[in-house]
Amino acid sequence: MTKAYAIAYLRDVDVNEQIVEYIERIDATLAPYGGHFLVHGGELTPAEGTWDGDVIIIEFPDQEAVHDWYGSAAYQAILPLRTQNSNGIAALVMGVPDGYRAVDKLNSL
Repeated sequence: MTKAYAIAYLRDVDVNEQIVEYIERIDATLAPYGGHFLVHGGELTPAEGTWDGDVIIIEFPDQEAVHDWYGSAAYQAILPLRTQNSNGIAALVMGVPDGYRAVDKLNSL
């Protein structure tokens, strides 16, 4: 089974009561779908370009789980708490299978 991820790059986060509420509630939305944080705005060392925000990566068991979580009533109820208090981008992305190598991408081109 190939894992999937929710990835966000957040800038200009206004740490206020709404963001605190979002953070306090998000773990409960992840649990039914097997989601857990891998990265949550940890120390970032820019290697290329300008990085002026925080990276968040949440791992899920598979693509169905990440999509079900994002569309769930529980997550949709708290999503505005984040989007109205930060600027950023987010995506749901499929991982690669175990043993994957970069050259494997050539087989799908």
